[in-house]
Amino acid sequence: MESGSTTTKAPIAAAEAHDCACCPRYHEAVELVGKRWTGAILYVLLHGGRMRFTEIAHSVPDLSDRLLSERMKELESRGIVKRHVSDGTPTKVSYELTPKGHELAPAMAELKTWADRWLD
Repeated sequence: MESGSTTTKAPIAAAEAHDCACCPRYHEAVELVGKRWTGAILYVLLHGGRMRFTEIAHSVPDLSDRLLSERMKELESRGIVKRHVSDGTPTKVSYELTPKGHELAPAMAELKTWADRWLD
């Protein structure tokens, strides 16, 4: 690093020195949470608790029902979201984060803090 430089290259240099590759689990997590609309859906569920499909759809502007349905199925299959179906008529479906999903809260809060600081 040059004298007086304000940029930090140490983490990159350390990774190169150890010939590190991206951790496959880290990469999978980033790809899962970073998939289009998934972060917004998780944010809404973290702050809204158990919600109906239409409530989630209204809370995430411009998200189509088709894509919301696809993302909810994926999050459910990964154990991040639990789907609840009522016994009554008409059938009512709601969603909430599982304990596994709630464990994303600190990471999502840090990302929000970073976004508030650095993004316009």
